[in-house]
Amino acid sequence: MAKNTTPKDPDEITPRKTSTPASKILSFVLLGMLVVGLGGFGVSNFGQQVDTVITVGKAQVSTSQYYRALKGQIDQFSQQFGTQFTFAQAQMFGLDAQTLQSLISNAALDNEAIRLGLSAGDVQVAQRIATTKAFLNVSGTFDRTTYAQVLEQNGLTVKDFEAGLRDDLARQLLQAAVVSGMNTPQALTDTLYAYQAETRAFTVLQLTQSSLPEKLAEPTEPDLQTFYTAHIADFTRPEAKRVAYALLKPSDLAKDQTVAEADIKAAYDAAFDTFNIPEKRLVERLVYPSENEAKAAKAQFDAGTSFEDLVKARGLTLGDIDMGDVSLVDLGEAGKDIFALTEPGVVGPLPSNLGPALYRMNTILPAQITPFDQAQDKIKSDLQLAMATKTIVDKFEPINDLLAGGATIVEVAKDQAMIEGTTDYAKDADDNDAVTQDAEFAKAVEAMEPGDFAQVISLSDGSVMVLQVTETVPPTPVPFEKAREKITAAYQAEALAKALTALADSHLDAAKSGTRLEALGITDNVASATRSTKLPAIPADVLAAAFTLKPEDVVKIDANGIVALVRLDAIKPADLASDGSKADMEALSQQTAQSIAQDAYELFSTAMTTQGGLTIDQAAITAVQARMN
Repeated sequence: MAKNTTPKDPDEITPRKTSTPASKILSFVLLGMLVVGLGGFGVSNFGQQVDTVITVGKAQVSTSQYYRALKGQIDQFSQQFGTQFTFAQAQMFGLDAQTLQSLISNAALDNEAIRLGLSAGDVQVAQRIATTKAFLNVSGTFDRTTYAQVLEQNGLTVKDFEAGLRDDLARQLLQAAVVSGMNTPQALTDTLYAYQAETRAFTVLQLTQSSLPEKLAEPTEPDLQTFYTAHIADFTRPEAKRVAYALLKPSDLAKDQTVAEADIKAAYDAAFDTFNIPEKRLVERLVYPSENEAKAAKAQFDAGTSFEDLVKARGLTLGDIDMGDVSLVDLGEAGKDIFALTEPGVVGPLPSNLGPALYRMNTILPAQITPFDQAQDKIKSDLQLAMATKTIVDKFEPINDLLAGGATIVEVAKDQAMIEGTTDYAKDADDNDAVTQDAEFAKAVEAMEPGDFAQVISLSDGSVMVLQVTETVPPTPVPFEKAREKITAAYQAEALAKALTALADSHLDAAKSGTRLEALGITDNVASATRSTKLPAIPADVLAAAFTLKPEDVVKIDANGIVALVRLDAIKPADLASDGSKADMEALSQQTAQSIAQDAYELFSTAMTTQGGLTIDQAAITAVQARMN
């Protein structure tokens, strides 16, 4: 532990004596703690049997370091999305791979720094610590007590942290040496900008079903049968799992639940405001500093000035003055005059808690009154359902006891008055039975194999379900009658695609013979677009094609469900001389230089990894990840 004193000299910081493998990434994590909220310091020791995850030459990354880095990455990602991600979810986004690669790169640079003898001095280490916000007191100065407490709370020693920080600073020196001085050649900037800023004007003739000269014929029964046979793979259900289940829903028990009349009345009284909504108005309130200014504004409105212009004159928007739906009571003293309006209008000046105001009433919302005798049946049903849900919770223990005693799902269903059945479930199939739609069902079945013991799960609606995978069902063609609707749709889509392609070929021949696209159908004209312009009415494939043509060239687009003809009308080269262009080119030059520097750093890191020799202990990684589940 560090002494509980404030340093007067940077040299009081512990100097580096040896290279400690466990220190390599601690500073990286701590310097990022303002982002991850200190969430990455949860493990200090995984045991001696699996202590090293990564080795590059003489540099090592311990299991504890890997855990802290991975957890910090997950916590940072979670903060960005506003919800805590599980490790499994983090894997879906590749955070585990990103963390591993980052640690490998750091270890490679650490090893090279060791080889070169690079090390940060005591003064630099002390300055970094003394300016880290987490170690400052309320007056903004470094506090030795806070410093020691933060490290202790997160399982770190002063010695290891300072050694890790020294390594981090040394790594930064090496990184700076690799990426500094990277500039973008002017010729490259000019070429890139000319490519990006070039604009083109073109005309598009998009072909749809309405473009066809005559309606497509309806498919006959033989047509559909032939199509089904020829495309049988498209109508074959993927491999599935056959699942035996027993299900008990709250709705199955609700009708048998006894609810006292007094409880129904109490529930109605508790939700009285829900069943008895008073008459309301949608109102906007425009407040003024004084009565005279409010009167002047009302005079302007009466003379023809719009309410919107009055709002703008106050430097406000309609959103700023919107009161939403308000009752007579909500409006206070102004309520009587506003509720006297029988149609939308503006009244005032009237008092408000902010001063004199003009009020615009936009909509009358009638009262919604539901007497007890009309609401009691619905309240009773809701109470019965709630009671049934609680009753089902009590079913879990006896169901588990029955299964533990060797009862089959059929026997459990009979004993507990559950619905028993069988269904074939295929992941991502669009024809799974409704009973499989709950996420908990899918999660359980996907983890089960034939022969596994039956499981009891709770569904999102409060139902209890017992399920067991009994066998694997191989891919099976869907019967024709069951797939008829899909077969018909697929047949018609293919027929339409063929007809549009034939029409496009005919129009292309006509265009090449001199017929203008405008004479062949309704066209869209784009006056100016760059390669990155977003055109809502024009598909991306069409825009891309326009930049492959010469003026007056016409080409057919037939891909990704788009059938169209495109004619290039004009090319406008990028202006490299204007002030705006020069500013854009400067920004592009800097961006490109950063990209070049990043590529250089990645190449250097890869080379240093290869040169140092990389060893990854997958067992150690698996052990760390297992503790995160």
